[in-house]
Amino acid sequence: MDYIYPWDGLIARFKFRGEPGWAGPMAALLLRNPEAVALLQTCDLTVPVPLTPARLASRGYNQSWELAKALRRAAPNASGRHNNTLPDALVRLGEVPDQHSLTREQRMRNLQGVFAAHPLRTAQLAGTHVLLVDDVTTTGATLHSAAQALLQAGAQHVSALVFARTASD
Repeated sequence: MDYIYPWDGLIARFKFRGEPGWAGPMAALLLRNPEAVALLQTCDLTVPVPLTPARLASRGYNQSWELAKALRRAAPNASGRHNNTLPDALVRLGEVPDQHSLTREQRMRNLQGVFAAHPLRTAQLAGTHVLLVDDVTTTGATLHSAAQALLQAGAQHVSALVFARTASD
């Protein structure tokens, strides 16, 4: 989906207005795409993009985790593989300044080293194909930084699935 009307308003409600129940309908929309279904069926692990502890505390939930759970519940699993969802596979190491007004290059620098694999999850990540889930992507900087942390922890391959994308810089 493009991050435009009506999706921008729906995502704002989901993300900022305490309405995590939108995860189910959003997952259903994503699963209309055969490529999304194929990703969920072929990946070994599903990992949501984490929030900082402060943002998680203020929001009360991680929208990416809610979306990942809804996807796993609704996804057909024709291949018979069991795809685990690991909400704590990645940790966010610190706050970064607001990203909205930054270029892709600035965002990439801003997010360098912000994500790390949880030390208790590295054995589960080793040699796997990980599906990284987030609600929105703009430049891909967050997904890139998170994917790098997963690869450094031993994941063999990382794919990403997002509900909406904005126009890139």
